[in-house]
Amino acid sequence: MPCSMILWIVAPAFLAIATGCNQGLPPAILLANHNPASQARYTQIDSATAGTIIGTIHFAGAAPRRIAIDMTPYPACAYASTTPNLSEQYVVHNGRLANVFVYVQSGLGAKRYAPPTTPVVIDQKGCRYLPHVIGVMAGQPVEFRNSDPTLHNIQAASTTPGNPEFDISQPPMGGAQQHIFAMPELMIPLRCNLHPWMEAYVNVASSPFYAISDAAGHFEIKGLPPGTYTIAAVHEKLASKIMQVTVPERSTVQANFIFRK
Repeated sequence: MPCSMILWIVAPAFLAIATGCNQGLPPAILLANHNPASQARYTQIDSATAGTIIGTIHFAGAAPRRIAIDMTPYPACAYASTTPNLSEQYVVHNGRLANVFVYVQSGLGAKRYAPPTTPVVIDQKGCRYLPHVIGVMAGQPVEFRNSDPTLHNIQAASTTPGNPEFDISQPPMGGAQQHIFAMPELMIPLRCNLHPWMEAYVNVASSPFYAISDAAGHFEIKGLPPGTYTIAAVHEKLASKIMQVTVPERSTVQANFIFRK
């Protein structure tokens, strides 16, 4: 539907919604983003009292060897890649595990937070998805880009009702396309049918309190109201871990996880 076509919803304020400009955005989220009364019900982060959780994801034992991807049958991929393309299931440096999604699983009660309008970007560059793991809030856009001189597609295998599966094709050096996941869901796999080694994971959270461990295994979750929380650490191949953490006012607490294969 063209963006010029407007669907008018009869409500006390005669709310106008431009449906064609919000493709993939569920009506409930669309209404909430345009309704001042709904916006007022969102919890605001209080920086004067908020605390922080920091930690490190450790990997015990010998790390699985990363395998080099042979892209010679795909000349455009070989041309576009400036660094060796290695498997990304286990990225371990000095006993620290990257690409672990850490989030507040429980403890927020009835608090609700507005999804950001700024998209989280996944680019296709060198015939790999960058980054390999992302976090996003339910209702926040994910933007897919193709910076490669070859055709790609993004196939998402969601399993949660409200997050329909989709398959987006993008031409070489193609323009950006956005998608919105409506419901929380962990480790949604993204794959390219044309390049079978390409894989990434989307984690959809119900709050902004999440992080992804970096190359050194570190993560940081900021802006938490004082309280006691269950936090979970999720890896694409390994069993998830949970831990209870109490965050006092204006304090930083530490939470470290250990994964084993």
